[in-house]
Amino acid sequence: MNVKTFFTDEQSKLIQQSIADAERMCSGEIRVHIDMRCKGDVLLQAKKIFEKLKMHETAERNGVLIYLALADKKLAIIGDKGINEKVPEGFWDLAYSSMRNLFAEANYTEGLQVGIGMAGEKLRTYFPYHKDDRNELSNEISYGE
Repeated sequence: MNVKTFFTDEQSKLIQQSIADAERMCSGEIRVHIDMRCKGDVLLQAKKIFEKLKMHETAERNGVLIYLALADKKLAIIGDKGINEKVPEGFWDLAYSSMRNLFAEANYTEGLQVGIGMAGEKLRTYFPYHKDDRNELSNEISYGE
């Protein structure tokens, strides 16, 4: 299966709309990256993708990446330096477990929508929306291999 065709156009639009909706609640930037495989440590791979997508270049260093490797059933949620300096340990655990539960039932679109929404809610506490906020990163899903 080709990773770029895993989601239908409609599903991709729903995920992108969830990102736009979440970012309207906060000044954070959320991205979703999908790989088919992740050989090795999922957090290391997510960090590589984070940098590749230039997520560390946001003004407030408040980017969040949701990384999913479909075939290997691996998931990671990582935040940039600005977020990690402010949030408590285990900040992403509830979003992570909620997504894992939905992914276990093959509800990938819904799982991503829930995780994105929860990320937006959590980010709002530490990075509230600013009137002059601009979208610094694309809301499109990025795909690997």
